[in-house]
Amino acid sequence: MLHCLFLAFGLWLLPPREAALRAFQLTGYAQGTTYAITYYAADSAVTSADVAHQLAEIDASLSLYQPGSLINKFNAAARGVVADRHLKLVVGKALRVYQDTDGLFDATVEPLVRAWGFGTQHTDAPPSPATIQAILKGVGSDKLHLRGDSLVKDQSAVHLDLNGIAQGYTVDVLAALLEGRHIRNYLVELGGEIRVRGRKFPSRELMRIGIERPDTSDVPATGMQQVIRLAAGGVTTSGNYRKFKRWGAVKSAHLIDPKTGYPFQNELISVTVVAPDALTADAYDNALMGMGLANALAFLQRHASLQAYLIYQRPDGAVATAATPGFQRLLVHE
Repeated sequence: MLHCLFLAFGLWLLPPREAALRAFQLTGYAQGTTYAITYYAADSAVTSADVAHQLAEIDASLSLYQPGSLINKFNAAARGVVADRHLKLVVGKALRVYQDTDGLFDATVEPLVRAWGFGTQHTDAPPSPATIQAILKGVGSDKLHLRGDSLVKDQSAVHLDLNGIAQGYTVDVLAALLEGRHIRNYLVELGGEIRVRGRKFPSRELMRIGIERPDTSDVPATGMQQVIRLAAGGVTTSGNYRKFKRWGAVKSAHLIDPKTGYPFQNELISVTVVAPDALTADAYDNALMGMGLANALAFLQRHASLQAYLIYQRPDGAVATAATPGFQRLLVHE
């Protein structure tokens, strides 16, 4: 989870146009979490009603928790559905990242997520090996195809779960709403996923974003691990320390390996990704978590548009960190 940190305003002499900018804040509840928008404008160019309308449109397309949503219609269909712009854009991104990560990011894991009790239904026991093997036959984004306006599947058992990237996409759509009203200085946050551009006024400081300090115990973490300063882009975090199940002595995180059907098991605790947009960051943070430390760092070396901060556990149990050079340049040192 990411939290924005707001500094006290300084007293600066500003050009007339910038001097007229005031801070506007919108907050609310959406997609099972909260959102917070801060933007700087001469007047309230974007209202809570504008945001609510946009959120409702996205939920009608991508929400597994909304009966009758387009994604639920796809999951119930034998072959597919006519896709709207939201479903086409997000699935298109999911398919590209699926290829780029050699299948580690896979939007068709919904039946596995549900079987492990992390989806729309509760379960009192982990799935059996036989159940997992049966489910895996319908998992794989190679069974998913965008054909014109249609999203089709090779098997009726193929189900989509876009929750891993829907919030990042939503943040981008809300940022586009602000951009469309000629707002160039803002911070949009939904469920810890962030999109930022410009500066705060009147101080003209770049936006600051805090990275939560994870706790590997069962006690929620408190405090900030690091703070970054960012001019523009998306920031998202994936971690295994908050959302998990306990089956006796076994602790299973919510990130499921689409190849094995079991939760990922490696030394990574959390990965924070900075990318040009929140959808991209959100799509890659889960995949990086699944790679493990060495493979994730090697992957990041080949992807210059991604910067990342990785928190991991050493064999002796100590918590350590690693960061790409680009991310290190964003860190605030005080």
